[in-house]
Amino acid sequence: MSKIESFTCNLPQRLDTFLVEALSVSRNQVALLIKSESIQIDNKLCKKPGVKLKENQVVQITFPEAKEKPALKIDFDVEVLFEDDDILVINKPSGLTVHPAPSVKEATLVDWLKHKGIRLSTISGEERHGIVHRLDKGTSGVMVVAKSNEAHTALSEQLQDKSMGRYYLAAIDIALKDEHLYMDKPIARSSANRLKMAVAKHGKNAQTLFKKLMLSDDERTEFITCKLFTGRTHQIRVHLESVDRHILGDHLYSVKSKNDKISRILLHAYILYFNHPTTNERVTFVAPLSDELEENYTKYFDKELLHEALTPSRFDNYFINPDI
Repeated sequence: MSKIESFTCNLPQRLDTFLVEALSVSRNQVALLIKSESIQIDNKLCKKPGVKLKENQVVQITFPEAKEKPALKIDFDVEVLFEDDDILVINKPSGLTVHPAPSVKEATLVDWLKHKGIRLSTISGEERHGIVHRLDKGTSGVMVVAKSNEAHTALSEQLQDKSMGRYYLAAIDIALKDEHLYMDKPIARSSANRLKMAVAKHGKNAQTLFKKLMLSDDERTEFITCKLFTGRTHQIRVHLESVDRHILGDHLYSVKSKNDKISRILLHAYILYFNHPTTNERVTFVAPLSDELEENYTKYFDKELLHEALTPSRFDNYFINPDI
């Protein structure tokens, strides 16, 4: 049965602005709710988000029932790094797709979350599963999942205001020229290949900071870490391609990688930090390297020096006072 709630407007303002504050949700969610014809003002249906409310007008909301889809059968598990009543932090394996799509036939991370009983719904009735940020199918590493709509809203806000941050690891085919490399280049869908993204003037704002960590013995490849300030699709890969660098094992962006024997892209989301949505305490989570990934990295880089470079407490210092 649909849930119905009423709110009284105390000050004249736009409907969508009023609902964002009253419901503590995003403007996009409010727009979907209005579009679903779930809003009445003084018992009259309203379909326009920009309607100006008058003082003492009553806004009635009929929340649509959640549209749940059955989960696909899963034959894998995912490493859980932390879990409480509000959040789930995982180490996503390489090869696992996060969201279902018409082109995705196998079970996804969302299916795994459904089997764990994490089923959230938006105020507009759309099914969602607490996914705050994504990782590409081939990329492994740390992700946080919200277990309530309140936690999802709080974490999404941190993603926007940059109080949530991520450090990635990568092995690239050609060394960077500078110790730090800051890129502020917009990204959009490639006009030449719809599977790829590209730097484009009309694209969305994208910012990445790269830091050298070590060279291979033959000085042909380099181990780097990256700090993301935005979260665009393929962002690290696109920014590197714009300076003619590519991640080893990247069979989409690197021509050289098409003939190599690396089974996966050597890109890993290593560290994630944010403020806990309930306690507001800053928390940091580290996703250990899988045996496969460590084996690939140590083909190129000294194992002892690699482990030293991966000391989690070093990562904040890696990016202190970069020239950006």
